Amino acid sequence: MDILTDNIIVKGGWMMIPIILGSIIAFALAIERGMALWRSRLNTEQFYAMVSSLVKKNAVKEAIAYCATVSHPIGKVFTSALERWDEHPSEIELAMEKTGNEQIAVLEKHMPILLIIVGIEPMMGFLGTIIGLIRAFMDWEAAGAAVTVELLAGGIYQAMITTAAGLIVAIPFYIIYGLYNAWINAIARDLNLRGEDLLSIRPNRPARKRT
Repeated sequence: MDILTDNIIVKGGWMMIPIILGSIIAFALAIERGMALWRSRLNTEQFYAMVSSLVKKNAVKEAIAYCATVSHPIGKVFTSALERWDEHPSEIELAMEKTGNEQIAVLEKHMPILLIIVGIEPMMGFLGTIIGLIRAFMDWEAAGAAVTVELLAGGIYQAMITTAAGLIVAIPFYIIYGLYNAWINAIARDLNLRGEDLLSIRPNRPARKRT
C-alpha cells in the first residue's frame, strides 16, 4: 500500500506538493475549528432560564458570575448586558450586539483560510492536468512515429492524478466548511433570540411578541 501511494504521488508530479500541503493545512484547521465549536456547546434554553431567574430576583451579580462559568458565546453576551443592567435599554442592546459580533468573529477564525483552500485545491489539480497533458504532447511530438503508450503514460498519469487529488481534498473539506458555517449561523441566531429574551424581562420594556 505504501509503495502504491508513493508511486501515485511521484507520478502526480511536482503539483502534488502544494496539493498535499493544502490538505494538511485544511485538516489542521478543520480539527481546530471543530474543537472550538464543540467546546461552545450549551443548552441555551436552560442557561437563559437560570439567568432570568436570578435577574428577576435582582441577583444580577450572581447572574454575571454564572455567565462566567460557560464557554458558549452567550456567556459573554449576557455578561455585557448585565454589567449595564441599570443603563438605558438601547445601551444594553448595543453592548450585546457588539459583544455578539465579536464572539461570532472568534468562532469564524480561520474559516476564510479553509474556504480558500477548498476553492484552490481543484484549481491546482486542473493546473496539474494541463501540465500533464502538455508533457504528454511534447513527448509525443519528440517521439514522432515511434510514440508508444509507455512514453505518453507519464504525462497522462500526472493529468489524472492531480485532478483526482485536488477533488479528493476539496470535496470533504467543502462539506466540513458548510457544516461549520451552519453551526456558527445557528449560534448567531441563538444569541439574537436569547438576547431579546433577556431584554424583555428588563423593567419598563415590553415583552417581545412570539410567532
